[in-house]
Amino acid sequence: MDTIRITLPDGSTQQVPRGSTAAEIARRISPRLAEEALVARVSPALGSADGEELVDLRRPLEQDSRLAILTEKDPPALEIFRHSAAHLLAAAVLELFPDVKLGVGPPIEYGFFYEFLRDQRFTPEDLERIEAKMRELAAQNIPNERKLLPKAEALELYRKWGQGFKCELVEEKANEPMVSFYTTGKFIDFCRGPHIPSTGRIRAFKLMNVAGAYWKGEEGNPQMQRIYGACFFTQAELDDYLHRLEEARRRDHRRLGPELDLFSIQEEAGPGLIFWHPKGGLVRKLMEDWLREELLRRGYQLVFTPHIMRLDLWKTSGHTNFYRENMFGPMEVEKADYQLKPMNCPGHILIYKSRLRSYRELPIRLAELGTVYRYERSGVLHGLLRVRGFTQDDAHIFCMPEQIESEIEACVDFAFALLRTFGFDRYEVELSARDPAHPESYAGTAEDWARAEGALVNTLERMKIPFKKMEGEAVFYGPKIDVKLVDAIGRPWQLTTVQFDFNLPLRFGLEYVGEDGGRHQPLMVHRALWGSIERFFGVLIEHYTGAFPVWLAPVQAEVLPVSEKFTDYARKVTDKLIAAGLRAHLDDRNEKVQAKIRDAQLQKVPYMLVVGGKEAQAGTVSVRHRSKGDFGPKPFDEFLADLRREVDARVTT
Repeated sequence: MDTIRITLPDGSTQQVPRGSTAAEIARRISPRLAEEALVARVSPALGSADGEELVDLRRPLEQDSRLAILTEKDPPALEIFRHSAAHLLAAAVLELFPDVKLGVGPPIEYGFFYEFLRDQRFTPEDLERIEAKMRELAAQNIPNERKLLPKAEALELYRKWGQGFKCELVEEKANEPMVSFYTTGKFIDFCRGPHIPSTGRIRAFKLMNVAGAYWKGEEGNPQMQRIYGACFFTQAELDDYLHRLEEARRRDHRRLGPELDLFSIQEEAGPGLIFWHPKGGLVRKLMEDWLREELLRRGYQLVFTPHIMRLDLWKTSGHTNFYRENMFGPMEVEKADYQLKPMNCPGHILIYKSRLRSYRELPIRLAELGTVYRYERSGVLHGLLRVRGFTQDDAHIFCMPEQIESEIEACVDFAFALLRTFGFDRYEVELSARDPAHPESYAGTAEDWARAEGALVNTLERMKIPFKKMEGEAVFYGPKIDVKLVDAIGRPWQLTTVQFDFNLPLRFGLEYVGEDGGRHQPLMVHRALWGSIERFFGVLIEHYTGAFPVWLAPVQAEVLPVSEKFTDYARKVTDKLIAAGLRAHLDDRNEKVQAKIRDAQLQKVPYMLVVGGKEAQAGTVSVRHRSKGDFGPKPFDEFLADLRREVDARVTT
């Protein structure tokens, strides 16, 4: 009998008949493994893992191979599982709406989606029917079967079925003579796979919503309806995800911002442009004050650059070549083209270049809270997190090669100090490096990149900071360190960036006079801690659910007289708090005190001070905290001192 040799992950081997499947081998190993198996990972018996691929459990094995049977314990299996759930969705939609036109249906981070073209909009009631049909088909344990068809036959099949989008995909992507398809009941999809064996394992899923999407993501193409679903191996995982999603909705800054009167986006002015209201503006001032003090303490020099500059500057910097689609159009002034700035770096470079620098001046650290303008398509705008006009906490450091590691370390230390100050104690660090297989895609020499990446690695290792190296993720002009903060519900947010740049110093001919009297090119580092004030403020709102720590709260104490008779004492309390540099507000409305407490709670005010006859006579205030409840009466001077200490210490809990 013709046999092949199969090597398992533990190093053991099995001789099996040629054409055996991974499912059959799993049964030989153990019935339990066969029951739990989802997909197989196959690679050549010898050599590198370059030929490694995931395959269906029913795929015949024709040569000596290394084989791993993947189950729910193996992360790659989840993506395959979700891809199969997308096929289950398409099968259910076709059962209910046989005239739909099919687009694509990939797995995504939390589940899957599938795109459909249909004259009528899918309604919430339609989603309920589709989900019920998916559960019905899953219960039937329908096989996911792979079929191979000649390309011409595949195109003819889809033409007869009236599936023009699928014809387009086959024409573009099918390079082999035989085209791979997968069937799930009546549904047949052009797909390389692999898929799990059948629908029966797909139980923990929920259809979430419908969104519009252009076919292939290109404006002008037909508008598809994209049905999204969440999918996990277990119901407990799905329930946990849905809970986190609900928590995210509760914290959504787009709802809390207007409710707390922090900011707005005015349609009359245009999308993606933020209006900071007095309360939000006050929080922003506190943020900026802290940052400017820290910048000066850490040796930065504050600069300001224009919002608009000649277009030629952006040609020199290269932005008109590689960033044009994200820039607003130029405007003509006195027969010269000017450009709203999308970046602050050229302005800082011009300040550096305004006179010849000496090595004795380096490092030069220029910092600016600089407002920039970028054209983002309306479909990607998202509250404060994705906007068209925003203020970056930008800095650019010009230094000598021997100074670079200490400057990188100082930047990372600054980032962590910022995170701690604003109440974040968890973070993730990534180092984006170039793809060494494609050196032509990057500015600078191989020696430049080796030195720059080495400096970043050495710094992080010296600081004992765990990091993940992301090969191929560097931008063309240099490697970078990204710090992602993790918020109160475990979501990472990309904010801090420390970035090398080989490109701009060369383009602008930057120089300094070295100790040897010769001219040298400085190294340049881009550094942003918040990324943008708008984005960080949005993250802050969601992290704290709008209940800012006392030092950042727009109103720190709301003074609530129980009746008009005690307004004079309440006003004295308010005035004393304000005189002490605290932010207090007197609610002297003719309302019941419980209504005033409720309104202060809704506005997330940290402290409510209830005053009546007893308090006025004793010189006390009855203290109530927004989350910790009633503290009872306290001498006013004692409360004031306690609040002052809490603010000065920038307590974040």
